[in-house]
Amino acid sequence: MALWDRIKESASTMQTQLEAKKNDLKSGAFRDASMAMCALVAAADGSIDPPERQRVAALITSNDVLKNFPADDLQRRFNTYVDQLTADFAFGKVSVLQEIAKAKKKPAEARAVIQIGIIIGGADGDFDASERAVVREACFALDLPPHEFDL
Repeated sequence: MALWDRIKESASTMQTQLEAKKNDLKSGAFRDASMAMCALVAAADGSIDPPERQRVAALITSNDVLKNFPADDLQRRFNTYVDQLTADFAFGKVSVLQEIAKAKKKPAEARAVIQIGIIIGGADGDFDASERAVVREACFALDLPPHEFDL
């Protein structure tokens, strides 16, 4: 199976798993960690252009699992994290990873945050090396083994 087909299949499987847990994913820690993850993946290459920012924002508002939260609140949080990352990527990444780490108290939420990162990373058809690298770093922040997610 081609790499792209495996990524699509994996993202689809993860979205199904997330939807099954939707009712368990309502905490503020999950909300904040998932928006931090979306921003981190979007800015993984060190920058984020306006079309990419809009594409990720559209994915956030259309994701069924994230509909547990007001879309404008998610958008505001996402933009705050993106602004931190674009102002100073290295410093912003430390701050964003700390926000992601707050989800590790609940293993189901921690796994869901990683799954959202993979879904966002693969949404454009190319889950590239820089995106995989930041999701792998998030796994370490959440005390999850990256190999569990094929990273």
